[in-house]
Amino acid sequence: MSKRLFRYSALLTLLLLVSPAFAATPPTVRTQLQSAVSGPQRSAAHKQRDQYRHPLQTLEFFGLRPDMRVIEVIPGSGWYTEILAPFLHDQGQLIEASFPSISDSPFFRKVAAKYKHKLASNPAVYGHIELEPFAPPDYMALGAPGSADSVLTFRNLHDLIFANVHGEVTDALLQRFLHNAYQVLKPGGTLGIVAHRSNPGMPVSESYKLGRLPQAYVVNEAQKAGFELTAATEVNANPRDSRKMPVWNLPPSLRQGDKNRAKYQAIGEGDNMTLRFTKPKAAAE
Repeated sequence: MSKRLFRYSALLTLLLLVSPAFAATPPTVRTQLQSAVSGPQRSAAHKQRDQYRHPLQTLEFFGLRPDMRVIEVIPGSGWYTEILAPFLHDQGQLIEASFPSISDSPFFRKVAAKYKHKLASNPAVYGHIELEPFAPPDYMALGAPGSADSVLTFRNLHDLIFANVHGEVTDALLQRFLHNAYQVLKPGGTLGIVAHRSNPGMPVSESYKLGRLPQAYVVNEAQKAGFELTAATEVNANPRDSRKMPVWNLPPSLRQGDKNRAKYQAIGEGDNMTLRFTKPKAAAE
């Protein structure tokens, strides 16, 4: 390889890692995404958080198209479901890997009941969704191998870090999730991650207690599972967040109630990394 070609290749690699996407989103796809983001199916409370979560830019960055088969992992209250469901309704398929109604965990059952009630409230929008049970640590399969175009996870990766009975922190569940995401994706498929970010170098044994993970750690774990880092963006970063406090102190949780409320509201929602990984097209199943 010539020196000129080497320099060009290195520059292209750098641009891919820091640019918001490989190429501009086609106008028709952007229009459909914008329609889903601004649609009446979204609650007013959820729309108010767009200033922190940037759904249009985030989903564009992940390269979503309306004809994709997309798996969202742990949808919670359905913040992104409200956008993904109408966007994928006609041409694609949305699979929600969510907590099952039948579970030994009261928390899982409570969240599942609330989420199913949400889906049942608007069958015209949510009636096409497929549900895939996701109940760590017992059941974490995401679907048939090579069946999905994209796997998305928003702000819940730290939930897969646990302390065992001896108090030792283990990331075995995180690796299981990443392995299963790799298996369910088609070659060339994408894994999109938005995750609460800790300060660089903070031990995971400490950061997960704050609901955060170091970005370099997340990248390394995904690469261990076989993924290639395609790009990273700071669209969901928040420089006002010191990353030294639990994310639950900040909006929207504000778990300390009125204590330091004005301070936390001025900071806004926590600082987040936004990463796009790819399953290599040459990956052997």
